Amino acid sequence: MAVSKASATWNGTLKEGTGGVKGTGFAAAFTFGSRFEGNGKGTNPEELIGAAHAGCFSMFLAAQLTTAGKPPTSINTNATVTLGDGPTVTKIVLDTVAIVPGLDQALFDEKIAFTKANCPISKALAAVPEIVVNATLKAG
Repeated sequence: MAVSKASATWNGTLKEGTGGVKGTGFAAAFTFGSRFEGNGKGTNPEELIGAAHAGCFSMFLAAQLTTAGKPPTSINTNATVTLGDGPTVTKIVLDTVAIVPGLDQALFDEKIAFTKANCPISKALAAVPEIVVNATLKAG
């Protein structure tokens, strides 16, 4: 299996400092404001967790549907990650829309539940108190 690497740098104090994260295919800046004040000038670790979770969930669901003989046309997942007191990640909501020709709702619901429990990032985030998946099936 693949080994992935990323790095982060922080310079200065908590509130006045600046940071950056990078991996093989991305680089982004972050600040106290982008993380705790939602000022939109940069990314934050929670946004990156959301992106990772949404990507993993979509790919894992595609694999489950394909294995069941119902390959998807597309799967779009948006993640909302809530940073609460502590600070700690208190909730992740995944909103998924899948276009899958010929798939019935019961099998879709089964694959959504399995994916929520078993995609690698869901497993890694098991300490998050609440993970919600809102899934919509559209005929292709």
